Amino acid sequence: MADDEDLSIDFVSLGMFILDDIEFKPPTAPVTNVVGGAGSYSAIGARILSPPPLSRSVGWIVDCGSDFPAELRQSISEWDTSCLFRDTPNRLTTRGWNGYGENERREFKYLTPKLRIDHESLTPELTMAKSFHLICSSMRAADLVTNILLQRKTLAEDKWVNLPLFIWEPVPDLCTPEEFENALLALRCVDVVSPNHGELGGFFGRDTTTPEGDVDKQAVEECCEFWLNAGVGAKGEGAVVVRAGKDGCYIATRELRRWLPAVHKSPEKVVDPTGGGNGFLGGLAVGLVRGGATPGVHNVEEAAVWGSIAASFAIEQVGMPVLEKGENGEAEKWNGVKVEDRIREYRQRLES
Repeated sequence: MADDEDLSIDFVSLGMFILDDIEFKPPTAPVTNVVGGAGSYSAIGARILSPPPLSRSVGWIVDCGSDFPAELRQSISEWDTSCLFRDTPNRLTTRGWNGYGENERREFKYLTPKLRIDHESLTPELTMAKSFHLICSSMRAADLVTNILLQRKTLAEDKWVNLPLFIWEPVPDLCTPEEFENALLALRCVDVVSPNHGELGGFFGRDTTTPEGDVDKQAVEECCEFWLNAGVGAKGEGAVVVRAGKDGCYIATRELRRWLPAVHKSPEKVVDPTGGGNGFLGGLAVGLVRGGATPGVHNVEEAAVWGSIAASFAIEQVGMPVLEKGENGEAEKWNGVKVEDRIREYRQRLES
């Protein structure tokens, strides 16, 4: 963590760090010991859009078990984020297995016991962040929002502080019709909810994929309308941002409905989709904070552009994108590309 008293944290993920084993469709060989987890990918998504010194505004937590590779600590430190390393020598690092099938179908299971991150895990600096990424069940999202706000009130000592933005990513296995009513309660507690198209349909017991394997855009739009009418955000001024893989994303607020295309038009560019959605949300979060004159959901269209850019870097390789630090005033590069160059090219596509 940074020790600068004036440090402003723009983003914190409450997602976990996980070491992944990934099994692809044959003939691609499996890989092991890959940095993963929603916390890692959302943090790298935010970091890609945060060149130094803004890199220090990205907060996240890494729980290091007794088997944690020393070289990983060094490589993560080179990102220059406000990462909190927590050594837990009495347990193994959280590990997971990812399996991929047809039409971007993904299966996941834990290989070691997980260690969840909650409001009590946050330092005072992280507690006062401008945005939070939550990946959890409906009721846990509501509880986390309540407890973080209470913790902030205690730290503020009666001083006025702006409310943070809460971005909720529902956990896939609880996107079910049985969770529908709980989800409606959670929607009112957060500013942005962002399932992928399959998870969105899961709450409604509805298939949002066509027989050809494409996204059923009409089904996605109808589900979003229901959620907007039910109310997203405390005042109904929140947003639904649906992540739709190769079909891009759909943004829905009271005033806005828009599909944005994916950055990569060629499937050959997508080496491993693991973490693309989490990376999207890290970029989205910092876009909500910095994408306009003031932080807020009103920046959601710009923020979705930032999220799309972040996701594009996350999926170009197995594991994390590679940082190349700039020298002599040059901008840093990710996977050999300047972020601003990719943003400019993507904006030109949107305008045309």
